[in-house]
Amino acid sequence: MEGGAADLPVVTQPDLAVVRHEEPAPLPLWHVRVTMGGEATDPEQLRMALERLCLASPVLAGVRYDATRAEITYWDEAEDADDAAALALRVWNDHRRGVGLPHWQVVGLEVVDRDTRRARVQRPGAVDARDVVTGGVRPF
Repeated sequence: MEGGAADLPVVTQPDLAVVRHEEPAPLPLWHVRVTMGGEATDPEQLRMALERLCLASPVLAGVRYDATRAEITYWDEAEDADDAAALALRVWNDHRRGVGLPHWQVVGLEVVDRDTRRARVQRPGAVDARDVVTGGVRPF
């Protein structure tokens, strides 16, 4: 044998690049208010259905209701207001049968960014300040 180990070609491995998995940037936060309305229903049955909705969808910040309408509010993370609105338009119907909600239609939808919501609530005498839903299900 001529040579030996010193005559073997040297194989080097390329440097392995350090791969960093960066967490995606957090999505913007949107305050969503969806108002549903329709034919009058028994307020007590509606209250119980809305309480079941809160259990099925724990992100709800609060719910207000009367015999002909209900308003749900919550915070949502989404790329933009369009995405938050698209989800908001489905919340009621996605849970309607499962929790016994009436077959009502969307009669109002508002999606605002966090800064807008904060500015509304912090304004002295602001209507929205009285409107802050603090959780749970309560009548208007």
